[in-house]
Amino acid sequence: MKRFIQIILGIIFSTAGAQTVQVEGSVTQNDKPVPFANISVAGTNKGVSADLDGIFSINLEPKNTQLIIQAVGFKTRKIDINPEEYSKKKLSIALEEDALGLDQVVISATRNRINLKEAPVIVNVLNSKLFNATQSASVAETLNFQPGVRVETNCQNCGFTQVRLNGLDGSYTQVLINSRSVFSALNSVYGLEQIPTSILDRVEVVRSGGSALFGSNAIAGTVNIITKDPVLNTWNINSNISLIDGEIPDRVLNLAGSVVAEDLNSGITIFGMNRDRSAYDANGDGFTEITELTNNTLGAKAFLKPTETSKLTLDLTALKEYRRGGDRLDLAPHLTDITEQLDHNTLIGGLTYDFSNKEMTSNYSVYISGQHTDRKSYYGGLGGGRTAQDSLSASNAYGNTNDLALLGGFQFTWNFSNNDVLTTGLEFNHSNTEDDISGYRRFIDQKVNSYSAFGQYEWKPTTNFTALLGARLDHISVSGSYAVEDIQRASEIDQTVLSPRLTLLYNITDELQFRGGYARGFRAPQAFNEDLHISSVGGEPQFVILSNDLETEYSNAYTASLNYSRNIKKLQMDFLLEGFYTDLQNPFTTVSTGASLPNGSILKEVRNSSGAYVAGTNFEIGVSPSSDLSFQLGGTYQRSIYKEEQVLYEAASGSDNEGDIIISEFVRNPDFYGYLNVNTSPFEDFTVDLTGTYTGEMTVPRVVDSSGFLALNQSPVFWDMNLKLSQHLDITENFHINLSTGVQNVFDAYQDDFDTGPTRDSDYIYGPSRPRTFFFGIKFGNLHD
Repeated sequence: MKRFIQIILGIIFSTAGAQTVQVEGSVTQNDKPVPFANISVAGTNKGVSADLDGIFSINLEPKNTQLIIQAVGFKTRKIDINPEEYSKKKLSIALEEDALGLDQVVISATRNRINLKEAPVIVNVLNSKLFNATQSASVAETLNFQPGVRVETNCQNCGFTQVRLNGLDGSYTQVLINSRSVFSALNSVYGLEQIPTSILDRVEVVRSGGSALFGSNAIAGTVNIITKDPVLNTWNINSNISLIDGEIPDRVLNLAGSVVAEDLNSGITIFGMNRDRSAYDANGDGFTEITELTNNTLGAKAFLKPTETSKLTLDLTALKEYRRGGDRLDLAPHLTDITEQLDHNTLIGGLTYDFSNKEMTSNYSVYISGQHTDRKSYYGGLGGGRTAQDSLSASNAYGNTNDLALLGGFQFTWNFSNNDVLTTGLEFNHSNTEDDISGYRRFIDQKVNSYSAFGQYEWKPTTNFTALLGARLDHISVSGSYAVEDIQRASEIDQTVLSPRLTLLYNITDELQFRGGYARGFRAPQAFNEDLHISSVGGEPQFVILSNDLETEYSNAYTASLNYSRNIKKLQMDFLLEGFYTDLQNPFTTVSTGASLPNGSILKEVRNSSGAYVAGTNFEIGVSPSSDLSFQLGGTYQRSIYKEEQVLYEAASGSDNEGDIIISEFVRNPDFYGYLNVNTSPFEDFTVDLTGTYTGEMTVPRVVDSSGFLALNQSPVFWDMNLKLSQHLDITENFHINLSTGVQNVFDAYQDDFDTGPTRDSDYIYGPSRPRTFFFGIKFGNLHD
């Protein structure tokens, strides 16, 4: 009997031991290890990560199995193996570079990690390769290099920038920091130029409505700014100097380092930047077109894995920026004719705890993020005069702004056995902005609270079809008080809005995909980024205030696209054609009232128009015959139309001006714009980057007198081309140097009709952000670029 039991137990244990086979292997590219590649089993949640040397070990069932191998910057590879064949020999896996980024993993499409090709919505990814190719120091300088996106400068005195998606201005775009909506209206005024590219892992852009996921302001789309994670033990120092117009210096110094534990369960990356840019006067009138700028950034991002299925992530970034424009920058602001001076201290941070069950089918995320900005400002000057009243007004033009944004939330994701995915969550978002310029009796006190619930179901009935149905329920309350001189307005909103979203993905063939979608969004009456910006006209400030009867704005956005992508050995091809239509109901429009306040300033008022729509087409072409050459070209053709003619300037009663200025299309919106990006390596470790943007003609308003009366001018076409040459040097195995030089705006395509003198319209600025600029850079550290 005892012998019989031993035999039975032996059979049981030998059978149990035979249930899995341990397969060991390595992941390489050109015989060099690919660190931390992901190896997963198709159709399951099972997978492992390779180590620093590309080595991995995985237990597999003794049957034919398909493995999926993914790594950042490489093409996804799928291989079929019989695990028993590799029980006594190593599995070697070679990857190829993903030159066009077709196999990247993104999170902005569904709030979950997903392969770019499998995402139901189109996501454009900007990464370090593009940041380096375009020699971009800040986020504002790199967003133009994708279809449907255009960044413009809106003020000569302060350098206010905004990003337009699919023809809609910056207030229609939800800017996220690490997927959290804590980038406030105040941050949007200067923040895109404050965030350095050196701290970024990537930027993900989703065009058209995404309010079911990220918030009510994502009518035009989302820009998700994702900072670097600690991945390897690295350090690098990068220094660059640019000479604007061949003489005005712009110096940038970046430092970064990461430390990761040997067991890969913890790590931290620390980064810093110092930027010092002198002011630039394009026409010799003594007034700036590009501001003086000093920016110091310090940040860190750390993670800790308490268990195999949980992760705690902390990120902190501190920004201190000083910028000044106008004339006679060596004097105190109130002794000049015109000065705009801003001194920002900003802290942005977040804490996220992610955890899952052992099978990785249930994923939970609890998070809190925040942003606080303290801003000291000056908007004013003597305006070309020297009277006692001028001096008194000028000395009272100093202001203080306090801005706070907080976000807390919870997200739950369930992965079904049939590959369907359910995502639900709750969020609370609070923002509080106080902006006070006592000399002008200008005051904004705005509090916004939003309680939100969101849910979406990713339905995959077949391998070729995916439907994403989602909705976001927002209860939003706005309590705002807005005053300029003796004009006072208020916004008291308390409403609940449901914003549905539906997107479809159908794989017509393995190479050709169709995507279509609908999203509804809204914007409650409140001050957005443009409303917090102050410009100068006729030597006096120009303020924006909300009208008394401002109503909520709603949108319905529709998109449809065809995407063809194919890999033929080393050749990669990608072609995208996308159509979009966004209908706006009660859109907010800014009208220059023609009224001059007792202090001489000009007043603009935000009102509802009867309706508008933006319709157009985006296209993108990418070709890479080898890892030594890639070519990308993209563009947008669009029209932005008011359904009824819209007042842009309203003549005050008794005014000497002829009458109202009426428009039927959006101003500052070219019908066509696009970009070009060519990367080639004709010799080993030597790289040539040719990049550029095209901006078509557009209507640009120009204030021509102190009442705010406008003239509508037509801008010329601009080709802004850049050339960069880089040489990489391997000094030792762990010490590398990269030398670079080149020219931005090679053809010096730059505005040549700036308004001049102390009474100029500082908002009359368009086209490329800088004239021809020469640059030189050096980067060294222990990691090959």
